[in-house]
Amino acid sequence: MTRKVKIAVFASGSGSNFAALEEACKNGELNAEIVLMVTNKPEAYAVERAKKAGIPALVFRPKEFESKDAYEVAILNALRESGAEWLVLAGYMRLIGPVLLSAYPSKIINIHPSLLPSFPGKDAIGQAVGHGVKVTGVTVHLVDAGMDTGPILAQYAVDVVDGDAEKTAQAIHAVEHYLYKDTLSELFSR
Repeated sequence: MTRKVKIAVFASGSGSNFAALEEACKNGELNAEIVLMVTNKPEAYAVERAKKAGIPALVFRPKEFESKDAYEVAILNALRESGAEWLVLAGYMRLIGPVLLSAYPSKIINIHPSLLPSFPGKDAIGQAVGHGVKVTGVTVHLVDAGMDTGPILAQYAVDVVDGDAEKTAQAIHAVEHYLYKDTLSELFSR
């Protein structure tokens, strides 16, 4: 068995992708170990999920820092202490800045609920439903300095449930959980 890749998962919400990745690591579907869960939201359910899984969860509130750089330096120090080799964004609702981008070049991955470049940013599912498109999807991409603009690693199309963002979101989340795992598995085996 090859050495497990050490990853830090960043999440700002419920953490369903975090949970799917943690399960994939635990059952051997993903040759990785989650060494840290990072959030900017103390109330995020992802924190509870991490605690239940025995994974350290760190809350960094951006407003408690004098600048974005100072915020990211604090995160970077914790990442270095944890030994994290890759950063995996799973519903992390902040742009990654130059401190983390330069410390982890081409080693920060994001999952986004649309077929990028369509519907970047917040509420991609609502954007797709609102525009009346018939197909949206999921994109896994490398993170760069832009908003959802990094090189695309994988995409999967999902039919939009006509006028129903909630049902469309359920379909997208089901795809996210295996597409992220499969893409990361391929990436980590290189």
